[in-house]
Amino acid sequence: MGSGGAVEHGFPHLETVRGAITALYRRLSYDTVHLFDTSVAPVDVAFCDTDDLHLGAQRVARELVRHFRLPDARMVVGFRKMTYAANVELAAGPEYFVELNDRFRTHRRDIGAALAHEITHVFLHRLDLSFPGTRDNEILTDTATTYLGAGWLLLDAFREDADSSQKLGYLTPEEFGYVLAKRAGVFGEDPSVWFTSPQAYTAYVKGRERARLDEQQPPLTGAGWAGRRRYARDRRHAQDRRPVAAGDVPYAFEAREPLRVSFPCPTCHQRIRVPVRGRVRARCALCRTVLECDT
Repeated sequence: MGSGGAVEHGFPHLETVRGAITALYRRLSYDTVHLFDTSVAPVDVAFCDTDDLHLGAQRVARELVRHFRLPDARMVVGFRKMTYAANVELAAGPEYFVELNDRFRTHRRDIGAALAHEITHVFLHRLDLSFPGTRDNEILTDTATTYLGAGWLLLDAFREDADSSQKLGYLTPEEFGYVLAKRAGVFGEDPSVWFTSPQAYTAYVKGRERARLDEQQPPLTGAGWAGRRRYARDRRHAQDRRPVAAGDVPYAFEAREPLRVSFPCPTCHQRIRVPVRGRVRARCALCRTVLECDT
């Protein structure tokens, strides 16, 4: 939990975030991901200063347990002084002990955000889905929380002005916005209407702009002129068996007959391979997105 210090911005963890989205589809399947087509509603996790602290926290925890379809998981929520925002004891269950930072005693509006992250830890633990290393595993948890409909709470907890700042989670605000935009593209949601933090909305817009770039990379037909021109040059080199300069392009040509090109699906980021033969329509086997390509 960042509080008072400088907040990191931009997209430094983008490749790990994309890998997390792919891992979710692989572990859960298309059908299970689509069970989470409705996000947590603000009214269901609302917490005001007149609510009893412990009863209110238990109520919000139960709602998040319901959202993540963990009917036999019971959350026991307590508060103590600690460095991090929250912590959960990942045991065999069905009872899990969640500790929240004492700061939330007086910042109750963000209790739902902290609980969302910790309950996602339980969800992923039961799926036996994890990334190696604490940093990458926390990024996986933030990404899963957001992509499965509870992470808008984490972004809404981001607040920043000239004198102070607060951010929950390991993703930057813009990366939370990126994942929210990815989710919005799949389920047709507009999460911006739920934000109470102006800074959260700004971060979401920046993340949405970055997410849209994924849909504008060759060989997708939505690619811009400069990208199409570079792609055509690289394709000629590949067809002539000349080396294609490695760079920041997402596609790669495979030297075989017939020539193929591989590129990441803009929805789930699994790599797709299609023949180089002009206009083709590709269907991602993982997330079932149909893509119009000009190879």
